[in-house]
Order: sequence, then structure tokens, then C-alpha cells
Amino acid sequence: MSQSKPKTTHKIIGDRGEKFICDYLAQNQWEIIVTQWHCRYGELDIVAFQPSQKIVAFVEVKTRRSQGLDAQGLFAITSAKQRKTIKAALQFLAESPQYEKYGCRFDVALVSYCGNSSDTYQCKLEQYLDAAFEATDFFD
Repeated sequence: MSQSKPKTTHKIIGDRGEKFICDYLAQNQWEIIVTQWHCRYGELDIVAFQPSQKIVAFVEVKTRRSQGLDAQGLFAITSAKQRKTIKAALQFLAESPQYEKYGCRFDVALVSYCGNSSDTYQCKLEQYLDAAFEATDFFD
């Protein structure tokens, strides 16, 4: 029987940031479809659905230390990362045809944290970017 690897500090922090954004989205009438969805192109952090707007959001969450030097993770959303996210989203939609008829967008949530141990990490939403990038940027 294989044992799962213990979570690293980065994984714990990333999971906390994603949970924080799931709560934020739920408070704003979004339904969380799935988190940490994997395929051969990579991972989708959060896939959420807004029934009133009939839109699916693929949300990339970047969680960084409060005093981070990379614009709270914005620099990590490279064109290569965007391309992989778009391909993963297309795969998700191919496997979940009930969402194909809705509009979709690619959001980025920038979260900061402070604290010294995994028990005391406090998250704060620095910026939520609706439609931060588009699939048409890569597939014209």
C-alpha cells in the first residue's frame, strides 16, 4: 500500500489560498464546480459557474507572501502558463459538455498571506482580475 507524500509548505499555502478564493466566490453567488482538476495539460485551480450570468470561470490562484517581490504572483501568469490553462480548460469542457453552451473566461486571483506556521497563515485578496486573459490571444 503506497503512502501519500506529506504536503510541502508551498502546497499548504497554495491550498489555503485556493480555499480562500472558493469561499470568496461562493459569497459572490458563484458555484464551485471543481478544484485542483488535473489533465495532461496541467491543473485548473478552480472552475466556477455563475448561474445568473451563465458563465464558467477558470480561476488561476497565486498565493504569495505579503512582502512578495513578484506583484503577488502576477509575474507567474506567463504566456506559457496561460496557454496551458486554456488547453486544460478546453479539455475540461470536452469532458463536461453540460458547460460547453455557456460563456467562459479566465480569471486570476492574487492572494497574499502572512504568518509563521501553517496554523496561522492569514489570507488576503490583493486583486481579483476578471477575464485576465483570453483564449483568442493564442488561437487567432
